[in-house]
Amino acid sequence: MAVVNSVSGPLDTADLGFTLMHEHIIVQSPGVTSNFPVWDREQEIETAVGKVDDVMARGVKTLVDLTVGDWRDIPFVQEVVRRTGMQIIVATGIYYDVPRYFKGRTADHAAELFVRDIREGIVNTGVRAGIIKCAADEAGIDAQVEKMLRAAARAHRATGVPISTHTHAASQVGLKQQDIFEQEGVDLGRVIIGHSGDSDDINFLRRLVDRGSYIGMDRFGL
Repeated sequence: MAVVNSVSGPLDTADLGFTLMHEHIIVQSPGVTSNFPVWDREQEIETAVGKVDDVMARGVKTLVDLTVGDWRDIPFVQEVVRRTGMQIIVATGIYYDVPRYFKGRTADHAAELFVRDIREGIVNTGVRAGIIKCAADEAGIDAQVEKMLRAAARAHRATGVPISTHTHAASQVGLKQQDIFEQEGVDLGRVIIGHSGDSDDINFLRRLVDRGSYIGMDRFGL
């Protein structure tokens, strides 16, 4: 039996059902929410519950929440799961706006933190990440972004957990992500190159697929 970590515990992949692969239940700004009275937590939970209930009614059984770093709020997601019964898989990793903490530290250090999220759980929630998220955007891959991509690759190799990326399809940065993953020994068949649906360049999309990766057609309607 193949299993994946979810908010509710290990989940048999045979029970995933109709799955949305690139969602965000909540994206918080912790420095703001902890210092300014700018949001009502209960109201935000109710809003999220309503939206999750809606997609469940349309046949969706599982959501992959790719919110990472200090934007995550795992207790918030846990409460949404409790109220809805949705199967939600959460991520570890860092976005392309790399926090200062990581700028003076190594890829191996970041990878250790990602592995901890996967094997032990995120902070003190007991929720283990089931996917690794990393990102590059229009600005491309500088030294800090590259470090986080390599950290994601190393965490993947240590755990077998798949990788899903944020990309800027117009600049074809997904190909560069694949290059780095290959250098790190990643099986590209375990990688989703996200936001690929932002491009209608079939030749570009074929290049991604021909190297073995899945392509994320995940922004329709935005």
